[in-house]
Amino acid sequence: MSNAEVPFRSSVMHVEEDWIDYNGHLNMAYYNVIFDRAIDEAFIEIGLGPDYLKQENASYFTAETHLCYVRELSLGDPVTVTTQIIGFDAKRIHTFQELHHTDGWLSATSEQMSLHVDMSQYKVAPFPPGVVEKLGYFGKLHEALARPERAGRSIGLPAKK
Repeated sequence: MSNAEVPFRSSVMHVEEDWIDYNGHLNMAYYNVIFDRAIDEAFIEIGLGPDYLKQENASYFTAETHLCYVRELSLGDPVTVTTQIIGFDAKRIHTFQELHHTDGWLSATSEQMSLHVDMSQYKVAPFPPGVVEKLGYFGKLHEALARPERAGRSIGLPAKK
């Protein structure tokens, strides 16, 4: 199959000047840009890149995300993102991503549910057998990883005592 790292590791990206907010750090919206670029790289390994869209007239859409901010990033900071497959079924992929400064510290996490979409009908549809095979291969490799501590978190106020 592939020589992709487990979990998938993105190329090094740098925090861009236009992404800095008036507080002097990476604006919250651009964390999603970084995570999105990284998941595109990972999904290319699975066979779900731009060529897949052209050949199969299908793609994937993000249905839900949960982002946790851990530590600020600043202009020019070099970062990488790991992407771990938590699970998948016939139409969905559940992933967990960690954004790390190249010095090793964690900046943010993102948990996502992606849906496979038939673009001709614009509806959620099953993955074709070739993608299922690759998901099975990578899913098995990622199963050996520990479940991320932050996976499955929900948002809410603490219960009143």
